[in-house]
Amino acid sequence: MALKLAVVIGSTRPGRVGPSVAAWFLDAAREHGEFDVTLVDLADLDLPLLDEPEHPVKQLYKHDHTKKWAAIVDEADAFVFVTPEYDFFAPAALVNAIQYLSKEWAYKPAAIVSYGGISGGLRSTQMLRLLLSSLNVHALKESVSIQFVAKHIHDGVFTPEHHAISSADTMLGELNKWAGALRPLRFPH
Repeated sequence: MALKLAVVIGSTRPGRVGPSVAAWFLDAAREHGEFDVTLVDLADLDLPLLDEPEHPVKQLYKHDHTKKWAAIVDEADAFVFVTPEYDFFAPAALVNAIQYLSKEWAYKPAAIVSYGGISGGLRSTQMLRLLLSSLNVHALKESVSIQFVAKHIHDGVFTPEHHAISSADTMLGELNKWAGALRPLRFPH
């Protein structure tokens, strides 16, 4: 049975380029062949700001949007977050989506494809790793960082440079190893 990888578009802003970068990565992940890959766009989920009456650790969800998001996260064996950097930080919509849940994240690996200007979104990556580790997620050191992303998008299509392609391949290999290794912790017998 193939491991399930959820590729999550972390920006919900109008005019965002995340879907273009995610489309490239989705193809790369499918071509890699180790995962059953699904794309999740946080803009489609439209999660309000933490509106559940109970703490997420209790998993007593009242709202359909939370139940839908919880099912997506629970079913996945691994995650790749495709994210920009906003003001030296991860997008608020992505932080909100991660903090919506608790137990569904545990014992799963996550990797990050970041994009931006000169930093390539690396500060966003660092902030996300810290948040994810607090939820018992193994945040990989391997990542993909895309500098000056706008230069690589033409007619809505992102075309990566060689380093992004090789970084994605390395990252997917590590993600597969960790997803397989962590799965028995979630399903002991």
